[in-house]
Order: sequence, then structure tokens, then C-alpha cells
Amino acid sequence: MRKLFGTDGIRGVANIYPMTIEIAMQVGRAIAFIVKDKVKGHRIVIGKDTRQSCYMLENALAAGICSMGVDVLLVGPLPTPGIAFITTSMRADAGVVISASHNPFQDNGIKIFSGNGFKLPDEVEADIEDLIFSQKMAALRPFADEVGKATRIDDAKGRYIMFQKNTFPKNYTLDDFHIVLDCANGATYGVAPHVFEELGATVTTLSASPDGRNINHECGALHPQKMAAKVKELGADIGLALDGDGDRLIVCDEHGEIVDGDHIMAICANELLKQRKLKKKTLVATVMSNMGLEVAMERMGGQMVRTAVGDRYVVECMRKKGYSFGGEQSGHLVFLDHITTGDGILAGLQVLAIMKRKKKPLSELSTLMENFPQVLKNVRTSHKINVNSIPTFTETVAKLEAKLGKTGRILVRPSGTEPVIRVMVEGQEEALINEMADELCDLVQMADRN
Repeated sequence: MRKLFGTDGIRGVANIYPMTIEIAMQVGRAIAFIVKDKVKGHRIVIGKDTRQSCYMLENALAAGICSMGVDVLLVGPLPTPGIAFITTSMRADAGVVISASHNPFQDNGIKIFSGNGFKLPDEVEADIEDLIFSQKMAALRPFADEVGKATRIDDAKGRYIMFQKNTFPKNYTLDDFHIVLDCANGATYGVAPHVFEELGATVTTLSASPDGRNINHECGALHPQKMAAKVKELGADIGLALDGDGDRLIVCDEHGEIVDGDHIMAICANELLKQRKLKKKTLVATVMSNMGLEVAMERMGGQMVRTAVGDRYVVECMRKKGYSFGGEQSGHLVFLDHITTGDGILAGLQVLAIMKRKKKPLSELSTLMENFPQVLKNVRTSHKINVNSIPTFTETVAKLEAKLGKTGRILVRPSGTEPVIRVMVEGQEEALINEMADELCDLVQMADRN
């Protein structure tokens, strides 16, 4: 049983276990212990988003790392993919991100990258937990000149901005584009506007004034309606909405219509196929992606494989099987030829490059795939629930799946980051799948009350 780590690092309400300074310091010590045990260089990057609680956790992590004799490189607020990039470009041994991604400001989290820029595998996270709870590090305390020191990297934002611009085709500019950019009052506020403006775009920026409490609040990738309305109001060419830590992207077209991660994957995969840059002609998506994406990939002459939910599992599959592009419906898009993790800014640049190359608006490009009707409902619970232990639940799912046949599917899973059971039903008849989702949600709610 995992004690700290979920599907995307450690996450919870800030200053309540496990997101306390005590645990953060121990996590820092454990990462430093593993780094010193395996490699010669001893430097760990720490970055964060814009939450008020990041200050205390940043100091606790840095203290833990330094107490084990490893140096810390502080980069301040920077998107999660930016920290992965800085970790590799600085030849650091690990990178730590203090962020709860799309969660509200009172939550926070810790995500860890290895020196190669990829998120830690499950077994290394298990090693960190073992080091913390077994007290194996208690007697290992460097002293005098053997303790580590912390240094601030002042040009981290500039390095990341330059990296982003270099992923855009050298023969193109964005001079004729008007972009509405929603930074979610998060970690991208200091870099994303510069990237698009320096490439020539006219940028109308929204939600780029973080105050420690307004991250993701009615803005960004989770709430793209404001962005879409502004695109229509101004007659802009496209809207880009990032989330709090900048690793996901939701887009709207010139009419203000939302284009989710599945449609963006279809657009990008089609272009990569035509350029013979989609390795093994395969797109990697998760079990949450719409069946319409699978159908579209087959029509394009490619294929789609599915993984468990979580961009880390998408990346693990890509690395293991030699694929180059994948992502999630929620907007995590991973271009492995450019970077090691989901990157909302980079994904936006790839979409803009395709629009430029094709000389087509996004509304036309997004017709590549047609969604199967899909309903996703979240049931917030008061405690952890194993749905398979709910009486008649498994039998009910089997009965409903039989009714859907080959033209639909059901997925019920617990969230890896909050106390929520997610119920997804997909099929050809919208009324029917809504009824099915409600039936399953009712069973979960009854189990929670009992």
C-alpha cells in the first residue's frame, strides 16, 4: 500500500498530512539520499507554482536536501515542464515541483523528476516512502562543510522561453495571429505571454496576476469559458487555456468553441503521420479518451493504444514501446521528440504551427474526429471507496456494458488526487448513457452514506 504517493506525486491540503513541512523535509532528505547513493553530481532543482503555501514547502524541501549534503537550485515559479527542462539542461540529479496542478489554491503537491527529466517510476517512489517511514536516514547527517547550500537560478525563465521558441519552425512567425491566452493565475504567467509575443503574435492575456489564492479559480484549462468568450468578443484566431502548473492545454477555435485534448491529439497525430514523424504510426492515449479518436486514427492510417489515466503512464508506454506522441483528453500533450513531459505552451505552439502550415482555421482542422457521446460524472466521497466491494456494483456494470455492446464502454475509477469516484459512460445514445451514469453514481453515493 502506498502511504504518500498517488498517480501524480504527493498531493493534499497544504499544512495537513501529508502536505506538511515535516513530510516535505523528509521527502527532500530521501531524494537527496537516493541521488548521493547513485551518482556523483549532487544538485537538485526546486520549482513551484503560485500557491501561497509553496513558500513553506519550498523551504522545508530545501532544508531536507541540504541537510543530506546535496545542493539546491531554486528557480521560483516555473511550469512543471519548465522544471523538467531546467533539470536536464543544468545536468542536475533530480527536479522537484511544488504544485497541485489544476487543484484549488488550498491544495498543494510534490512531483519529482529524475535527472533525465522523466517522472520517477513507482518503484523509486516506493523507495522514498520506505526511507521516510523506516527511519533509515536518521543517523546519516553530514556536518560542517559537508552540508549542502541553496542557490537561486535567476535566468531560468529566460532559458525556458528560449527553449519554447526553438520548438517552433524557424521559417514561421506568428505575426498574423491574435491569441487569447489564459494563464490560470499559475506558473506560466511569467513565461507564456513572452513566448507567443516574441514569435510575433498579438496576445490578449487573461488571469496572469497571481496573488497566491486565485490559481485555477474560474479560469485556465479547467474553466475555459472566459477565454472562449474573449475570443468571440475580440474576433481572435485562437484561445489557449493553461492550467496552474502549465502541463496541460485546452483550446478554443475562432468561434469560441472548446477543442479538448482528444481533438488536439487528432490534429497533431494527423500532421505527424503526414510528415512521417509519428513513430510506429501510433498515438498513445488513456482509457478516458473518446472512442472517436480511435476511429479517427484508424481512418488516418495509424493506430491508438491506451494506458491507465495519468500522463506519467502515457510517457512510460511511449518510452517502453518507442512511440513519440501521446496525451490525455484533459489536455496533457506529450511531444517526446521535444520534451519529457506534458507541456501546455509547447502544445499550443505545435497547434499554431499546423494552422500556419495548412493555412486553415482551427474550426476546420478539428473536424478530423467526431466524438462519440460521452458523459463523465464525479461523485465526491467522504472516505476511500473500493467500488468492486459495493453490493451489485460489478453485476450492474456488466449488465450495462452488455446493453452498450461494441459501440460503447464504461469506466469507473477513483481519482488519484482527490476523494472522488469518476464514472464515464460512452455510447451512441446520449439519453441512455446519462441514465447509466446516474445509476452507477447512485450506487456509489449509497455506499458512501453507509
